[in-house]
Amino acid sequence: MLSRNLRHTLRSPDTVIMTIALPIMILLMFTYVFGGAMNVDGEYIDYVVPGIILLCAGFGSATTAVSLSTDLSNGIIDRFRTMAVARSSVLTGHVAESLLRNLITTTLVILVALVAGFRPTGDPLRWLAAYGVIALFVLALSWLAAALGLLAKNPEAANAVTFVFMFLPYVSSAFVPPHSMPAALHWFAENQPVTPVIETLRGLLMGTPIGNSALLAVLWCAGIAAVGYLAAGVLYRRKTTH
Repeated sequence: MLSRNLRHTLRSPDTVIMTIALPIMILLMFTYVFGGAMNVDGEYIDYVVPGIILLCAGFGSATTAVSLSTDLSNGIIDRFRTMAVARSSVLTGHVAESLLRNLITTTLVILVALVAGFRPTGDPLRWLAAYGVIALFVLALSWLAAALGLLAKNPEAANAVTFVFMFLPYVSSAFVPPHSMPAALHWFAENQPVTPVIETLRGLLMGTPIGNSALLAVLWCAGIAAVGYLAAGVLYRRKTTH
């Protein structure tokens, strides 16, 4: 299932653009267009790259919902039921493809960021931990996206319901410090799931204080992944028993 989903991704120009070109364009836009107007400690590119990574992970993970909904709409799931294919492999194949695709995208974004002036200070162990945090975040969103894709009536609806994946990083510490926001937005930015993940990445890559962000990041990701996994399993069984 993983190889099938990877082939589908490579044959889809829209997905390739969303996966590779769009994240790089967002990085360059925030660095060169908006960066000069941002007031943060140090270079803005060093501040914004962790947020860009999570924003791109949200984009990439959201496509899991559309891909799974498309499989349901096209009837390929019914065909899999007649073959010697484990039911769980359909869901895990989509999630595993999302994880691999997003980790590749993350690496490309980091390479472009390094060329643009990103100067991380983390040692190899911290880099490994950072990739672990990113992988956990992608897994959480991918399982949630799988559940939403099964819940949606068609691929268009699946694409619409995952809008929140793209919205949350904008109201977090991704692009500006939360204390610069109005009071209500400040509270939301400090207490939503994306901010502790970003602050953990920022601490691992740039050496900024992490505090309790790492624990909150793991708890948020584990909770979202558990809810998504359980919901996707229930919804998939309902969809495939008719």
